[in-house]
Amino acid sequence: MTYLWSVFTKPWAGLPGDELGRLIAGLGFAGAEVPVRDTAYVTTATAEAELPTFTKQLRDEGIEPISVASDLTEPVFAACAAAGVPMIRIMAPLGDDGYAASVRRNRAQLEASVVLAERYDVQVGVQPHHGRFVSSTLGVMQLLDGLPERFRLVWDAAHDALAGDDPAITIELGAARLGIVNLKNAKYLDNGKTQFGQADEGLSDWSAVHAALVRAEYSGPACLTAQYSDVTVSVEDRVRKDLQTAVTSWRRDPSRE
Repeated sequence: MTYLWSVFTKPWAGLPGDELGRLIAGLGFAGAEVPVRDTAYVTTATAEAELPTFTKQLRDEGIEPISVASDLTEPVFAACAAAGVPMIRIMAPLGDDGYAASVRRNRAQLEASVVLAERYDVQVGVQPHHGRFVSSTLGVMQLLDGLPERFRLVWDAAHDALAGDDPAITIELGAARLGIVNLKNAKYLDNGKTQFGQADEGLSDWSAVHAALVRAEYSGPACLTAQYSDVTVSVEDRVRKDLQTAVTSWRRDPSRE
């Protein structure tokens, strides 16, 4: 299988596009998800003016933008269309009014964004996330049910494992909407908190993820999210090691073993 090896650039969110592109190309990546947030180099307020230049700078360094992590406002859709960015990634937050009411609210927001997604030809990717969000792949699939095909699942190895799910099941059931595969790993600590670590330091078995993706015939972005709880080792060293682990082990086709 062929993957576009990508990285979420949140750890370097303040860098301009040319400097960011050189950095992540040097780490071995060919794609990037870019945060478009108030804390990033490109903000929601400046996205229309700055994202096209920012992404051109990335492409000049050999980096293809796969998505932005942002919100579903028209300026962000317009910026993505102008910059040739195919997807806006979001999560589905839960409020104090409970799960069912939160799902209805998130669904209403997604339905309201259909006209923008179609007008600008930009996909919307929804990622499950542990904690105060719709946390399971199946919950996201229920949220997306009946929406146009450009509303996609961003499957996440760490959060799938934290939800106690099996990638062989969730990737199969989400295959028709699979837009991006996020790679990170995490585990629960004795105090109930979560710790994000290297590829082999958590509940997710990346080899099992790869096997499920092969069965699903997925060929698209595999995005390492560069999220690590231990900050005593540089993010660059950690994500470079994880990329090497993934690329080396995922060259094998488990269906032929």
